[in-house]
Amino acid sequence: MKKTTILVILIISLGLFAGLKLKTDAISRYRVHGSSIIYIPSGKSLKYATFGYNSLIADLIYLWAIQYFSDQNIWERFDYLDHIFSIIAELDPQYLDPYEVGALIAIYDVKDLDLALKILDRGLEKNPKQWIFPLMAGHYAQMFAKNYDMAQKYYKKTMEIEGAPDIARRLYANATFRVSDYQTAWQTWLEIYKTADDARVRKIASNHLYRTKAAIDFETLKSAIEQFKNRYGHAPDELSQLVSTRIIAEVPKDLDGKDYIYDPEIEEIKTRISPWKR
Repeated sequence: MKKTTILVILIISLGLFAGLKLKTDAISRYRVHGSSIIYIPSGKSLKYATFGYNSLIADLIYLWAIQYFSDQNIWERFDYLDHIFSIIAELDPQYLDPYEVGALIAIYDVKDLDLALKILDRGLEKNPKQWIFPLMAGHYAQMFAKNYDMAQKYYKKTMEIEGAPDIARRLYANATFRVSDYQTAWQTWLEIYKTADDARVRKIASNHLYRTKAAIDFETLKSAIEQFKNRYGHAPDELSQLVSTRIIAEVPKDLDGKDYIYDPEIEEIKTRISPWKR
């Protein structure tokens, strides 16, 4: 009985593969090289045909994929990008290179940030100790979409993984500043400044602290100016008037102890020097 069941299963499997071969043979090989893999439902289904050689098959598919997605004669090749790299991930979840390369193709060739993040998220899900995936995702969100809120979240994930590089914290602090969370940015840059062993890193942190303090002070001063305008119908001629009218206790100075520049005509406040030229 058991032998009969196994025989039936084998016959059905052979029939399915024969049907698959007929279908793929009908497709022009010049148009879609190695197209058979496109019709594999998932890596899980392919595992049953690898006889335990999952990693080897994943490697072969990956090598094929590099050639396939580099072939400009196949105009619709990127339609299968996520499918192919998901098969590789299912066959060998700890195979790291395909996640990075798949995301690179998605962002630079397809110009699809969501797809790149999807591939990197898959890599992190299957390899939660690999900080490279959220770091790349944060970089892509920041550079290609200017989505600093999303970048901040990815950089924070990176920081929480053991062994993550120090630059992740700096990138997180910068993204935090970009979303106007100045208090968190200040605390993060201050911690970086205090713990840095490298003089260059301390200088970078100091410049960011200078910029962040200025942003915090500008918010305070602009709010005070609005109160002054509501009370007197015009902007103050000098920032010191905000103190004499008791709207604020004192006019803040920049991180170097210097006064900010104030133009009452356009109500502009700025630092005396760029943070990057201190």
